[in-house]
Amino acid sequence: MSRIGKLPVAVPDKVKVAIDGGTIRVEGPVGKLEKTFDPKVVTLSEEGGSVTVKPVDDSRHARAMYGTARSIIAGMVEGASKGFEKNLTISGVGFRAILKGQVLELNVGYSHIIEHDIPQGITVTLADPTKVKVQGADKQVVGHFAALVKSAKPMEPYKGKGITIDGEYVRRKEGKKAG
Repeated sequence: MSRIGKLPVAVPDKVKVAIDGGTIRVEGPVGKLEKTFDPKVVTLSEEGGSVTVKPVDDSRHARAMYGTARSIIAGMVEGASKGFEKNLTISGVGFRAILKGQVLELNVGYSHIIEHDIPQGITVTLADPTKVKVQGADKQVVGHFAALVKSAKPMEPYKGKGITIDGEYVRRKEGKKAG
């Protein structure tokens, strides 16, 4: 049995949770989120300011999925109350980002500019042309958009040029030595 799945998810006062069968809706000051879980696998219930997830039966699949469902719900509650953010740093001579409406343009050393449409529910801000902040209520969408931006020019280990998500470590390499 999952140790994580057994724990109830505490719901803060400023967050509202509505459960309808296998669908859970979470609404808070940062945003609204909705997710549907398979009712043949997990049972959702709300009691006394917390959400509890239980497997429907003792099958291997149900036991495996109810911990995952509980973690997703905990992320939804945290996202609706506080939100999530990822900070990206762009390193390299002439590398920069420009925000034009709902489009993030990246100039990262290619002969063309790379454009990424900003998804609904995400806020992108630029502190300066080399610092990008991605914010939103949905943890998966924020992480996916940050990874998409990073994939335009991942950090290369020799010169240290590229885009990194703050907190990740890029191992630097020395390169060739003169004989």
